[in-house]
Amino acid sequence: MKTHKLSLALAALAAIATPLSAEEGGSGHYIPGSMSSFIDSVPPSETFIARLNIATYDGSFSKDLSIAGIRAGAVDANSFAAGLTLLWRPPLDMGENWSYAMSATVPWVWMDVSANVQATRGGVPVTIRRSDNENGLGDIVLIPLMLNYKFSPDFSANFRVAAYTPTGDYQVGRLANTGKNYWTFEPTFALMYFGQKNGFEASLVTGYDFTPENNATNYQTGNQFHMDGTLAQHFPVAGGLAGAGVSGFWYKQVTGDSGAGATLGSFEGSTSGIGPVISYTKKLGNVDMIAELKWLHELETTRRLEGDYIWFKLVLKF
Repeated sequence: MKTHKLSLALAALAAIATPLSAEEGGSGHYIPGSMSSFIDSVPPSETFIARLNIATYDGSFSKDLSIAGIRAGAVDANSFAAGLTLLWRPPLDMGENWSYAMSATVPWVWMDVSANVQATRGGVPVTIRRSDNENGLGDIVLIPLMLNYKFSPDFSANFRVAAYTPTGDYQVGRLANTGKNYWTFEPTFALMYFGQKNGFEASLVTGYDFTPENNATNYQTGNQFHMDGTLAQHFPVAGGLAGAGVSGFWYKQVTGDSGAGATLGSFEGSTSGIGPVISYTKKLGNVDMIAELKWLHELETTRRLEGDYIWFKLVLKF
């Protein structure tokens, strides 16, 4: 069984601007489920991989948060994003058990956000319902360092460092933005088991995100720690390999927001969620294909939108 070689090592659509109530806007670049299973591992041998990533989010939050320099309440947010990831594992000899790869993801984001905001009519302050929708380039994700160590044919560990670049559109005072207007640097460490004989998968990915201040709003987003994991069973179906299991995540903002723009306080948020995941792998001529679909429902949420994530990933390995 060689399905682990089809995988891709990137939090593919972590550039989606889903507004949450912790962090400015209120979201960071981390998106639950973007990297949590064997499809996201570092390929152990020379290859070139292209991956289509599609993600949606639908959530709401009844209290106030800071979005692009304005105070917004009763927020409803919907997002749809499609991203293309290109990964290259060069023919670099690092020893029998080591491998190195690099990747980049270019996302296109559609945002629709509604919220109660303050306005002035006839010199009198009033609360109005406002909606913004935008679409465009998101924040491009670069991963120049991806290292993998293979303990056995079934078990490996990998480490990578991602940089989220502020390439998406951003305007102060606009509810819907496709970019964050700041960098994020994210080291991650993952342990992945995929039994080539028993078809059992167990994956765990941990990451830590930190960012500089948004110079447009003087808002310093706090640091965040997150964990994603998957348990699944894979079995032969129609000349390929199908998989079914469960995926989950846990997120915690470990330092508070700060700076002159953080007028609502530190907003240290947390969330967790769980849901089903299915996958299918098959060889199409000289190309290996793998597809994955998952739904993640948020269960325990503090100071954040609460909603549902849906992910679809399609990998072609050349």
